[in-house]
Amino acid sequence: MFVSQLDETNRATFEQFKEAIKDCQLVNPDDNYILKWLVARNFDIDQAENMLRQSIEWRRANRIDGILDQWEPPEVLQKYYPVELAGVDKFGSPICIVPFGQADWRGILQSVSKRDYLRYICYLAEMGMAEIVNNSKLAQKPIIGSMFIIDMEGLSGKQMSYKPFRDIGLETVKLLEANYPEDLRKTIIINAPKLFTLVFAMVKPFLNPVTLEKISVLGFDRKEWSAALLKEMDANQLPVRYGGTMKESDPKWNHNYSFVEKKIGEEVPQSYYLAKVKPTPKDYMISLDVPKRKKIKFEHEITQVNSILRWEFMTEDCDIGFSVYYMEDDGKRVDLMNERMQSHLVMEEGQIVCTRTCTYVLEFDNSYSVLRSKTVWHHMVVDLPSSIPVSSEELNQ
Repeated sequence: MFVSQLDETNRATFEQFKEAIKDCQLVNPDDNYILKWLVARNFDIDQAENMLRQSIEWRRANRIDGILDQWEPPEVLQKYYPVELAGVDKFGSPICIVPFGQADWRGILQSVSKRDYLRYICYLAEMGMAEIVNNSKLAQKPIIGSMFIIDMEGLSGKQMSYKPFRDIGLETVKLLEANYPEDLRKTIIINAPKLFTLVFAMVKPFLNPVTLEKISVLGFDRKEWSAALLKEMDANQLPVRYGGTMKESDPKWNHNYSFVEKKIGEEVPQSYYLAKVKPTPKDYMISLDVPKRKKIKFEHEITQVNSILRWEFMTEDCDIGFSVYYMEDDGKRVDLMNERMQSHLVMEEGQIVCTRTCTYVLEFDNSYSVLRSKTVWHHMVVDLPSSIPVSSEELNQ
């Protein structure tokens, strides 16, 4: 939906929303970008404003704005993550092809940390946003989002039963829905096995109804899905293997999405795998027992904007929930991170930029466990803008 398509009532709502968020520093100040947040919340101004402001804080805390220039993705993701860029559809939207079923997901997920994987998702999303802006300039018209073709051929029950694969899939959906609303023009899923419907049913509750309306799921009938694809794009914009005429030698093929040779469909060599060494506490770490059905939090009073809050932790036997949030003056909680961590398998390390002078909280959550407590070894530190480290113990004195 574009601003020019709004009726009188929705146009008035849009103007109210625009006035409400006029103090926000947006990554894209275009009216059609602003409208996406309102559409994602069904023109509820309060909900849309809350969603946008939380996303802005998330971008600042995780340094998303400079990610394309300042972060180098792990080589294994650049080579083996299944994403390719073809031409444009009939609306000028970039066509992203995801040979999802061909990827070696076990190999990929054993070769990178969850943090790097999700950061790469952000990296690709930012690349997609840049591509949309570029296409809009070339076409001299607004473009609403990307066109995705997700090919499930080769997807096996073994892959779908792999818990880290399912967990990271849900986290990816949540991340994109919260921070990249309406960046999808349409998605056509092809070669979907019956088993996929079970996985998709798990994802649906986390998708906005507006997003769900843009997704079509088709089976193995090549004639059916080729016809569906060619309704959305011209044959010269679609690769031959999907019913079009574009060859992989075409300069439009996969430009900008990878700077290394793609190896989609190949197994990830074990030389990329992370070492499976059970983490051990470091000398400067402090131990903590988190009882079953309980949470324990650490509050950090941030007195200087742009301080860096860093943490390291591990658990002795099992995973644990971990969240990072701050409290606004009115007592409202703003989540910057909220995940289940496999910290018994790998040392968890992370940091955020504190964009406000307020109380930031790091919280260990064992409330889901009804049988056992968890032993956590942790270290937290705040680096002030002057680069003088201040430990959590000193801050809390």
